[in-house]
Amino acid sequence: MSENKITLGKTLRDARIAKGFTLDDLQQTTKIQKRYLIAIEDQNFDELPGDFYVRAFIKQYADMVDLDGAELLKQFDSALPSTQTQEYVDKVNENNPETRSQQRKVDDRYVKLRRTIPVIGIVIVVLVVLVGIWVAASRNGSSTKKDNVDSSSVSVSGSSNKSSSSSSSKSSSTSSKSSSKKKVASFKQLSTTSSGSTWEMKNASSKPKVALSASTSAWVAVTVNGATSWQGTLSSSTSHTMTIPSSATSVTFKFGNAPDTKVKVDGKTFDFTSATATSTASSSSTSGTTTSSSTTTTSQVQTVTLEFK
Repeated sequence: MSENKITLGKTLRDARIAKGFTLDDLQQTTKIQKRYLIAIEDQNFDELPGDFYVRAFIKQYADMVDLDGAELLKQFDSALPSTQTQEYVDKVNENNPETRSQQRKVDDRYVKLRRTIPVIGIVIVVLVVLVGIWVAASRNGSSTKKDNVDSSSVSVSGSSNKSSSSSSSKSSSTSSKSSSKKKVASFKQLSTTSSGSTWEMKNASSKPKVALSASTSAWVAVTVNGATSWQGTLSSSTSHTMTIPSSATSVTFKFGNAPDTKVKVDGKTFDFTSATATSTASSSSTSGTTTSSSTTTTSQVQTVTLEFK
């Protein structure tokens, strides 16, 4: 039995030292007086205030140094004073201020929760009722307003109704005409020469976008406001897009291979080659019969000016 007592005290002391706790640290944490902790380590259980405190204090001590208190009590049961387990556990909980404080906090939280839940429920119900009243009032107001409008419309004389109908039809007709008269960009030739032509574009945007492309190799230069904005060689795999400034009233294109070059302005195809063909004629006389032939070709190099209106 003496060997068991020494083994119990030494086990607790070694575990405390391994955790790096002093007796003062253990006293502050467990609320067990330091002299009782010393008595436990020295196996002087008679110095403890009562038999039930022996097991309670040992269990608390063991739990604080990460030992299994219940297993330790079971292992050294024969070396400890006999008492009722529930008795000393209840006694420890009763005398431990920290345990009582924690229990009171838990109880207070439950009491507050039980008091708060009904209040929250009442608030939610009140809000739902208020929202329902507001929605119903809004619907009734809208319905009343609509009825008033319908009644005033019915009370108007027949001539007023006709006038209203006529105005309504006129306004709808005007709006449909205005929508149908949506401005569409168009090109018009103003003049042509052997080296190029001058065109007019109506309903262009404030900043026309020009897209250049070619089916084969083609050199192009673009001049805006008297200055060259871009020049380069296009191919079937390349293209160039540029935006004409709003201050520009016209743009001039110089094409090195006009027939194979394509131009789009604001997404609309600009067919500048349609009216820039030149004609050649030849005549021959065979057996007194004169024949003539004409061919139409398009000049490779052209200068085309496009004016914006």
